[in-house]
Amino acid sequence: MNHKQRKALVMKERRKVERFPLSLLARIETNHSNRKQIFKFKTRDISSAGAFIDTTEKFSEGTRFKMDFTIPSKRIKELTGALSLIECEGNVIRTTNDGIAVRFNTDCQIIGLKSV
Repeated sequence: MNHKQRKALVMKERRKVERFPLSLLARIETNHSNRKQIFKFKTRDISSAGAFIDTTEKFSEGTRFKMDFTIPSKRIKELTGALSLIECEGNVIRTTNDGIAVRFNTDCQIIGLKSV
């Protein structure tokens, strides 16, 4: 086993919840130096504890966010007549050249969006 494989195995063992390779639209709001900024990105993967977000935008570790993710599910729309939206807060726990890893706090909410 090479170094990269060992690192992947260690990383996998540290995760306490399953990740899913979902590309969801993500709207992220920061409030840095009393200046609100809104960014639109896509997730690479997501779990109940956090997500990896594709971006070349630079964020410092610890940066706090308000986030929402739109879940475009035909089945959800059939059942509820609306799309779902997950709203939560979190912070950056790791940055890479192609994205950021975000950990959610426990205040996530799932709400329905009315169909357009």
